[in-house]
Amino acid sequence: MTRNTSLHHSDYWIEHLALQPHPEGGYFREVYRSGEQVRAEHLPDRFKGARTFSTAIYYLLRTGERSKLHRIKSDEIWHFYRGLPLTIHMFGAKGSYEAVRLGDNPEHGERYQYMVPAGTWFGVTVESAPVPDFSLAGCTVAPGFDFEDFEMAGDELITAYPGYQDILRKLL
Repeated sequence: MTRNTSLHHSDYWIEHLALQPHPEGGYFREVYRSGEQVRAEHLPDRFKGARTFSTAIYYLLRTGERSKLHRIKSDEIWHFYRGLPLTIHMFGAKGSYEAVRLGDNPEHGERYQYMVPAGTWFGVTVESAPVPDFSLAGCTVAPGFDFEDFEMAGDELITAYPGYQDILRKLL
């Protein structure tokens, strides 16, 4: 049996993995949600109710798309699978900014995984190229993702992070 090593086009992966549009941009499908929960009294106060132990999704961005600036109340581990490298843009406490590249070329500073800490404002971009035309990643969240814990950024972040207006506008 020969293995197909081609990257295909983004439409192939969207259909093959049954991905749907995500509110922050790109496409996703939840592939795992723990059947067990952590009770609210055992979680930090930022959570308003029980949460599953963990969740995982496939996430695809096409060239020219972005994951809009947002934050969640849990840690989120990003896993690179295939396609173009992507950049996670993070805005932390006291006006800090960090960009981390995920991809399959560690010789050029790309990582296969990276954890975005809970409460960090972040957005994701993918490089532009004719082929492939996407980046396919996975995201694991613990405690598990709940849309109640999801917050999209507004224009007020532009003044909160002086010096980063261009990238912030690109991610809003």
